[in-house]
Amino acid sequence: MPSPATLMWGMLFGAIGIGYFIYGKKQAMVVPLVSGVALMVYPWFVSGAWLTLIVGVALMAVPWFVRY
Repeated sequence: MPSPATLMWGMLFGAIGIGYFIYGKKQAMVVPLVSGVALMVYPWFVSGAWLTLIVGVALMAVPWFVRY
């Protein structure tokens, strides 16, 4: 059973992922689109609040550093 902190971080990064996905789809940009999908899916496979936080912040930063 995941902890409440893990669930909270997962929901937060999932919501941010939806925003990235919509932005990437409307702008026809691959990097934010893929990053958004990854932000929505990864909480299912990562356990632990700290690991969820670290991976989420890293995935949020990808579109800022990788531009196509």
